[in-house]
Amino acid sequence: MRKAFISPTKYIQGENELVNLGYFVTTFGNSALLIAHADDVTRVKSQLTETSQKFHITFTESNFGGECTRDEVKRLQEIAKQHQCSCIIGLGGGKAIDTAKCVAQGDALIIVPTIAATDAPTSHSAVLYHSDGSFDDYAYFKQNPSVVLVDTTIIANAPVRFLISGMGDALSTYFEARANAQSYSNVNAGLPTGFREGKTAPAKPTKAAMNLATLCYETLLSDGLKAKIACESHHVTSALENIIETNILLSGLGFESGGLAAAHAIHNGLTVLEGTHHAFHGEKVAFGTLAQLVLENAPMEEIHTVLDFCLTVGLPVCLKDIGVDSISKEELIQVAEKACLPEESIHAMPFPITISDVAAAIMTADQLGSQYKVTRG
Repeated sequence: MRKAFISPTKYIQGENELVNLGYFVTTFGNSALLIAHADDVTRVKSQLTETSQKFHITFTESNFGGECTRDEVKRLQEIAKQHQCSCIIGLGGGKAIDTAKCVAQGDALIIVPTIAATDAPTSHSAVLYHSDGSFDDYAYFKQNPSVVLVDTTIIANAPVRFLISGMGDALSTYFEARANAQSYSNVNAGLPTGFREGKTAPAKPTKAAMNLATLCYETLLSDGLKAKIACESHHVTSALENIIETNILLSGLGFESGGLAAAHAIHNGLTVLEGTHHAFHGEKVAFGTLAQLVLENAPMEEIHTVLDFCLTVGLPVCLKDIGVDSISKEELIQVAEKACLPEESIHAMPFPITISDVAAAIMTADQLGSQYKVTRG
């Protein structure tokens, strides 16, 4: 049986770590293309200046347009070439990080997340969009980032909703990895190159990935609330450090080498509903996790544990919580159909999937969450 596990080359996390960014640039050369939104650059300007002077490196600012499109990637690649940049840095949230991945094409890439809202920083994949913000395609690269540098001081000073959303994304990791292990599904841990230029060679998840996914879930339950409270007051505590590591590293390694399943597919289906467009990725994934548990007829004790966690940290447990006050039968079928597209991860579940099953799971999860909120007061 062929198994695969992939990860970034280096992961560094700690308080005020951004001042060491220049050191990692010097491992490639003395200059870097900085792909970041102007607001994020402003937030960390003093640290960028300090690390530039300390390690004698230069940053070429990119005036990142805010969207990961093919045209923007091409423009930034030209800038990197003109300035002979030694490496690419993606600093900020998901769009800047994904754009940096596309520009670097798997070589000399440093990722610096300024929020812990998703598990994307460690992965070898990115999402491309059209200029109007609509989905274009997924992109996969020959390797994961060379360096993921996480400054916990910066993340502690970001709005707490980002951290909570990251916990929602991480919540799915264990349950989706478990489904993949049960179904012996292939995971996306091969080494393709470029925008759809290669296909991932089939491989099964490793025990290492499953154990990381399990630790991800256990850490959420033990430290999630404490981390939320610390972030609300902008303090870096051991619990917050643990949850940042969980949201970014444990979930990132767990999802990529353990596999996705129904939770993320249902998230994708929910995006057809306009009301969900203001909800963060991890918020929709949290509800998708509940729907997956219903779909697989998980024990009520396990469902109650997940409901308790979500309500304790402030994650959605019903459709209303993600902006859907009402849903028609036609809309529900549209959501389920999108979740069940042939290429979707829902087919990693260890049993046959039908559109009607998914529609029923979504509505049952909605009712369970709504009723549980009432009983919790």
